[in-house]
Amino acid sequence: MKKKIIILIIILLIIGILVGGYFFIKNNNNEESNEIIPEEEISEEQMRQTIVSLYFYNNDTKELVSEGRLIDVKNLLENPYQKLMELLIQGPENQSLSKTIPEGTKINKVELKGDILYLDLSSEFIENHEGGEEKESATIYSIVNTMTNLTEVNSIKILIDGNQDMAFKDNLIKFDDPFVVIKENDTNENGSEENSNIINK
Repeated sequence: MKKKIIILIIILLIIGILVGGYFFIKNNNNEESNEIIPEEEISEEQMRQTIVSLYFYNNDTKELVSEGRLIDVKNLLENPYQKLMELLIQGPENQSLSKTIPEGTKINKVELKGDILYLDLSSEFIENHEGGEEKESATIYSIVNTMTNLTEVNSIKILIDGNQDMAFKDNLIKFDDPFVVIKENDTNENGSEENSNIINK
């Protein structure tokens, strides 16, 4: 009789262990299934990205508009003005926009003195420019608005191969003084950007 009781107790213990193990495994599986697993880990490079605003010519509205561009912060640390100008020269990603900087334009030197950014460009900037005063104004405006997004820059002085007081081919817009943009309104009632006036400082 005692042997039967002992065997029965052993059997019950084994059943208890098996049932307990089953529920333990089941609970663990449920917990794992409830975990949120990201589809893709955020890389260090993605964490360093920031958005910059570049201004290009809108072929439909005949105005300049800003295009946001994701860029690695590391590329802005050494010389942000050089990098922004390089992006302007490369042109827009949006096909409805067109670049304002003439083909062949090279950056000779970019230097910030006080709140004025001195931008020395190659002669192609004026020699290859086409479109009259409207396009010339758009070119200046695209540079000035892009660069003055940086808080330390208030105006732009353009030089051509180190020479001051230069001008576009038709002599309508001269580079004798630094350019500064005065915005009448940031946005109109439709929420789109208003155009700005370019004046010499």
